[in-house]
Amino acid sequence: MNIYEKLKELNLEIPAAPPKGGVYAPCQEFGNNLVYISGCGPVIGGEGIRGKLGNEFTAEEGKAFSRDAMLNVLAVLQDKIGDLNRVKRAIKILTFVASADTFYEQPAVANGGSELLLQLLGQENVPARSAIGVNVLPGNIPVETEAIFEIEK
Repeated sequence: MNIYEKLKELNLEIPAAPPKGGVYAPCQEFGNNLVYISGCGPVIGGEGIRGKLGNEFTAEEGKAFSRDAMLNVLAVLQDKIGDLNRVKRAIKILTFVASADTFYEQPAVANGGSELLLQLLGQENVPARSAIGVNVLPGNIPVETEAIFEIEK
């Protein structure tokens, strides 16, 4: 089954790629078939989301933000490679979670993006992952995710 059909079953779609927020490349290919996607936040369609997990947001809300950040990662990847069905597997993701001092559920938040990749790519292609709590993220967004994918040439 193709990724776009799976997205449709989940009532999800790939949004437009988010605009750049600085002087950097949103995506870089390296090696023969690897693609690195710079950090993407959860904002889809221009709606601002601001605050920290453990203050303004719960872990469950953070999980949805993590899924949306992964949708933005996939949007950038799609812009670069043209067709997400070229994704062979996700290699690694890193999820940053803007956290109150007493919030310790960063892995639960990061599950939103990981679970989306599981649903789209299958268990055998689930990436290695780190989830890190930080004091603040750009624009006061609650979650940011970056990723590395292996693609078919």
